[in-house]
Amino acid sequence: ETSSVAIASAALNYCSLETMLHITCANQSRATVTGHLNKAKNLGIKNLLALRGDPPQGEDWKSLSDGFSYGTDLVRHIREEFVDYFTICVAGYPHGHPDCTSYSDDLLHLKEKVYAGADFIITQLFFEAEVFFNFVRDCRRIGINVPIIPGIFPIQSYQSLRQLTKLSKLEIPEEIMKNILPIKDNDEAIRKYGISQCVSMCHELLESGLVPGLHFYTLNREVAVAEVLKQLNMWCEDPLSLKALPWKPAANHRRHSEDVRPIFWSTRPKSYIHRTSEWEDFPNGRWGRSSNPAFGELKDYYLFFLRSKLKPERLRVMWGEALTCEADVFHTFESYVTGEKNKSGVKVTSLPWNDDELQLETSLLTDHLAYLNHNGVLTINSQPAVNGCPSNHPMFGWGDAGGYVYQKAYLEFFAAPEFVQELLQVLHNYPFVNYHIVNRCGSQDTTNCHSNTPVAVTWGVFPGREIVQPTVVDPVSFNSWKEEAFMLWETSWASLYPRGSPSHHLIKHIQDTYYLINLVDNDYVKGNVLFHLVGEVLGRLGKPPGPTEQPGEGHRNAP
Repeated sequence: ETSSVAIASAALNYCSLETMLHITCANQSRATVTGHLNKAKNLGIKNLLALRGDPPQGEDWKSLSDGFSYGTDLVRHIREEFVDYFTICVAGYPHGHPDCTSYSDDLLHLKEKVYAGADFIITQLFFEAEVFFNFVRDCRRIGINVPIIPGIFPIQSYQSLRQLTKLSKLEIPEEIMKNILPIKDNDEAIRKYGISQCVSMCHELLESGLVPGLHFYTLNREVAVAEVLKQLNMWCEDPLSLKALPWKPAANHRRHSEDVRPIFWSTRPKSYIHRTSEWEDFPNGRWGRSSNPAFGELKDYYLFFLRSKLKPERLRVMWGEALTCEADVFHTFESYVTGEKNKSGVKVTSLPWNDDELQLETSLLTDHLAYLNHNGVLTINSQPAVNGCPSNHPMFGWGDAGGYVYQKAYLEFFAAPEFVQELLQVLHNYPFVNYHIVNRCGSQDTTNCHSNTPVAVTWGVFPGREIVQPTVVDPVSFNSWKEEAFMLWETSWASLYPRGSPSHHLIKHIQDTYYLINLVDNDYVKGNVLFHLVGEVLGRLGKPPGPTEQPGEGHRNAP
C-alpha cells in the first residue's frame, strides 16, 4: 500500500471526505500498478487522477518493458481491468504540455486519453480566464466533450510562485508580474493581491457558463483558498446544514445507504468504521435482526485505532502520574465531564473511550455526570431525552428541514460489583428502563432486552419520508463493543505505567472487576429517570444525594 493510497483511504473512510487518488505509472510495471488499483478498489476508492508521472529528478523519462509509456496507456489499462468501477480524471494543459512538440499535438494526446476512457479533465494552473476559455473551445472543436474543470492556484508568495512556475514551465502574465514586483518582499501584501486576483478570475470563470466546478491547488497552504471560497460565497459556515444524521457518514460509496449504527461507538466512529469495513451490506432504514453481526477482530486494528493522538507523557499528566486508589480514577472522569482542571492543574480533554472533548448536548448533563463519576459511576457515553425538537435545532437538530427529532435518554458506564448488586434490585422499580449489564470475562450478561431485537434511541420524522432511526441499542453489538471498551483500560491507560507498579495494578483491577452497563429510558415524553435511578442505587450504598432537577424536563418540544 502506497502512502497516497493510505491517505486517500483515511480521508474517504475516516474523515468522510470525497477523495481522488493520484496514480502514476512512471517506473512501475503493469503488475505493480494493477496491485495499487486493486488495493484502492478494496478500500472503496472510486475516483482516480491518472497521470504518466515524472521520472526521478535528474533522470530522463523511460518506460519499463512491462510498463506504460503514456498516460493514455494507463487510462486504457484501468478501463480494461476494472471496466466502469473507477471514475477517471486526466490532466489538461491550457498552455500545452511542456514536453510536447506543440499545443496542437498535446490536444490530440488529450483526446486519446479521453477516448481511452477518461471521464473528465482537470487543467494545469493558469492566471487568466481567457486562457481557459480558449482551451475549452479548442477541446470542443476536436471532439473532446467531457467536463473540463479549471485548476486554480491563488498566488501566496513571490518565492512559491517562482518555484511553481519553474516546475510547471509556465510564464507569468506580464500584468501580474507588474503588480507583484513592487511588493515581492511583502508576503502579506502578495497574499492579499493573490486572493483578489483569484476571486476576480473565478467570478469570470463561473459566470461564463463553461465551468462545471473549480479545482484549487493549495500546496498544503489552505488559508488563501478558504478566503477565496468565502469571498465567492462557496464556504459553508453552518455545520448543521451538512448534518444529515446524528453521526457523520463515511464517504465510501459502499456505505452510501448506511443510516443506522449502534450508539456504543458514537465517540469512537473511526473504530466502528474499521471494525465494519469488511461488511458487504450496511443497515438501511432499520438495524434489523442482529443475531450475528460480524465485527472485525480487535487484533486486526487496535495497534493504530486504539492509540491516542496524545503522547504518553501528556496522558499521564491528565490521567494521573501516580494512582494510589480508585478515587484518583474517579477524579479523572469527573474532571473530564466538568471541564475543570485535575489535581495537577491540567484540563482533562480526553479519556480512552472519548478521544475528543464532550459534545455540546452533554453540557446539559454536566452536574449529574459529575455527581456519578465522583461516586464511582464512570460514565463513557450519554444522551439527554428529546421530544420533538425541530430538525434545525442548534444542539439536537439533524436531517431534512421541516422535521422533528427525538431521543431516549441513554447512559453507559463502568461500575463496581457492589453497585451492580444494588442496581439489580432497584431496576425492578423502573419498568420502562431497558438495561444490559456485562463483565469483562462474560460470566455475567444480564439484560431485559430481547437478545436479537434492537431498541431505537434516536429517530426523526421528516416531510415526505418514512421515520428515520439512525441510532440503536443492540444487545449483540453491545457484547462486541464490550470487548473493545474493557480492552481500552489496558491498552490506553494501564500501559502508561510500568508493569507491577501500583498505578498499573489499579487500572488492571478496575478492568478485571468492574461491569459495563447501559441504560435506556423508554419514556422520552416524561424526560429522564436514569439519573434518579442511579442516584437511588448510590443512596443505598450510603452516598449523599445528587442534583435534584432531572435533565430532559426542559427538552420536550424544545423550540
